Amino acid sequence: MMTAWQVHAPGPIAGKPLRRVEIPVPEPAADEVLVRVRACAVCRTDLHLAEGDLPPRRPGTVPGHEVVGTVERVGADVSEPAVGTRVGVAWLRRTCGRCRYCRRGAENLCPYSQYTGWDADGGYAQYCVAPAAYVYRLPTGYTDEEVAPLLCAGIIGYRALRRSELPPGGRLGLYGFGASAHLAIQVAIAEGATVHVVSRTEAARDLALSLGAASASATAPPEPLDSAILFAPVGTLVPPMLAALDRGGTLAVAGIHLTDIPPLRYEEHLFQERTLRSVTANTRRDGREFLEFAQRHHLRVATTPYPLDAAGEALADLAADRVSGAAVLSFPPAG
Repeated sequence: MMTAWQVHAPGPIAGKPLRRVEIPVPEPAADEVLVRVRACAVCRTDLHLAEGDLPPRRPGTVPGHEVVGTVERVGADVSEPAVGTRVGVAWLRRTCGRCRYCRRGAENLCPYSQYTGWDADGGYAQYCVAPAAYVYRLPTGYTDEEVAPLLCAGIIGYRALRRSELPPGGRLGLYGFGASAHLAIQVAIAEGATVHVVSRTEAARDLALSLGAASASATAPPEPLDSAILFAPVGTLVPPMLAALDRGGTLAVAGIHLTDIPPLRYEEHLFQERTLRSVTANTRRDGREFLEFAQRHHLRVATTPYPLDAAGEALADLAADRVSGAAVLSFPPAG
C-alpha cells in the first residue's frame, strides 16, 4: 500500500477537495515503468482540477504531473529506462502515434492524448506508473526539488516562448510571474531578449528583477513589446496585453484554463498584424529541448517546499499567490 492524495470532491480549495488515502501500489503495464516518487511540483493545473475548473475525467484522481523519482520496476516490453534510473514524469502521458497530428510532429494536438494526473493517477503519491516512451532523462546538477518544476512549468514556459515568436534581441512581456514565468525569463534572457514583467505581487516582481528583468510593474510594460506570454489564468488581461504589442507582435496564452476574454476592438487590439495564439500542452521534443537547455545553462529554480501532509496547503497557497517560484511536495520513502 502507499499514501496518496485524491481529488475527492472538486470545488473551492477552501472546501478541501483533496483527500489523503491509502491505496495499492500500481502495477506497470507491459510498456510502462513504476516510478518511486521523490518529489512532485505543484502546478496551477492541479489547482484547476481540484477546484473543478478542469472537469475530472475519472473519480478519485491522484493529481501531479511534475514527478521526479527512480524506476522501481519495468513492464515486460520495456528495455529503457532501466531499474534505478532517475527519471521525470510530465503532463503528456500518451498519444496515439497514428493520427495526422502525431504524424506531422504535433502530438500535443492528438485527439486521443492522455495526461498524467488527469487521465491517470499522477505524482501526489509515493508511486506512479507511466509509459516508458514518455518519461524523461533528467539534467544533472539539480536536486529533486529543483528539477521537478522543470517538468511542466519549465517545459510549458519553453513552448509558450517559442509560440510567442520572439525575434532575436526582442522585447518580451511576461504577465503573471510564477513557476513557469520564472524559468521562461531565464531562457529568454540567455537568448538575448529584453524582458518586462507585469505581476500584482511585490515578491514576484522582486524575483523577476533578481533574475534579470529590465522592469517589473504591477500595471504595464514601459515600452511596446515584440512578444508577450500570458501565464495568469485571467482573460481580462488579453485586451491590454494585445494593446501593449508593437506592430507584428504576438501574444501567447500559456494556460490550460482561462477566464472569459472581454470583447476585442479590431483597431486597438488586432490591427497592424498582431497575433493572438494559444498553447496546448507540449510535444516530447519540446521537453527534450528544454531539458537539454537546462543541462547547458544551469537555471535558478525558486521553490517553496511542502511535506506530504501539506498538499492541500500547497494548493491553497498557490491559489492565494503566496508561493514564490514553484511549490514542491517531497514524499517520505514508502513503507
